[in-house]
Amino acid sequence: MRATVKDVARRAGVSPKTVSNVMNGIVPVSGPTRLRVEQAMQELDYVPNLSARGLRNGRSGVIGLALPNLGTPFSAEIAQCVVEVAHAQGWSVQIEETGSDPHREQELMTRARANLIDGLILNPVVLNESAVRVGVALPPVVLLGEVSQELADRVYVDSFAAARDMTLALARPGRRRIAVLGINRGRQSATAIQRTQGYEAALQSLGIPRDETLMIACEEWTPGSAADSLMQYLDSHPVPEALFCFTDSMALGALNALWKRGIRVPDDIAVAGFDDIADGRFAVPSLSTVSFDKRAIAAEALRLLIERMADRSHPQRVVSVPYTIEERGSSR
Repeated sequence: MRATVKDVARRAGVSPKTVSNVMNGIVPVSGPTRLRVEQAMQELDYVPNLSARGLRNGRSGVIGLALPNLGTPFSAEIAQCVVEVAHAQGWSVQIEETGSDPHREQELMTRARANLIDGLILNPVVLNESAVRVGVALPPVVLLGEVSQELADRVYVDSFAAARDMTLALARPGRRRIAVLGINRGRQSATAIQRTQGYEAALQSLGIPRDETLMIACEEWTPGSAADSLMQYLDSHPVPEALFCFTDSMALGALNALWKRGIRVPDDIAVAGFDDIADGRFAVPSLSTVSFDKRAIAAEALRLLIERMADRSHPQRVVSVPYTIEERGSSR
């Protein structure tokens, strides 16, 4: 027979209401109690009956996760964390790719308003193009990333401060010709803007003049595009002393381009990225990066979304997830 909430409660030594609180994630439950309930659920092979729960509370039991590009390692790691955190609380996750298209963002919010999904975790890219704007009726939604506004709850890493600190770390051994890879010349993302500003702030604090020739454009933040951009740059410019790439994916492409040119890392040039994807730790040399807890991002986003679904009237909340500068073989 299929295990019930009462069976789980009996096994864990708690009330059925406590089991529901663990699954729904709305009412806080102590760590030891949550662990006992989750262990009981696993032992009994308990699966939440989302259809029955939906009939009781008018919910589908499904939340949406919308990311700009599902093909990147960073997106894959974030998606995995969101799915794991959500599943532990009895939620299913519908994953979508927006392609940085505000029309796709709008379609997903329409689904949420129509109760096809209960809420949405969204990673918009460009502030003035985002579907989250004044005059639009918002479903329960939490934003990820740098797009800042006063309408929706948000979870982010301080890209400005992190880019500044990484640039300062690259400069610490006395390097002054520090290039940056990932500048958007056309449609500027909020991420690119903030990381560029952080890089420039670090140079200013060091008394290093801003040098346009060290700001390398790369419209698509992929390894291939980064490698191509850096190759073209090196055709007409001397090798910088250091290179700060706006993502780890771009940094991996840059390492490949430098290897093909016979340029040694870190002997001839130091290289660093941003995001601390797993692939970067296994690069040769291992990649210096801005690191942060992706599971914490997922947990905070889900917490804010669940609380927003329970009460849409409370003020906007913004959560900043801390970061660290990880100096590894590519910059030491």
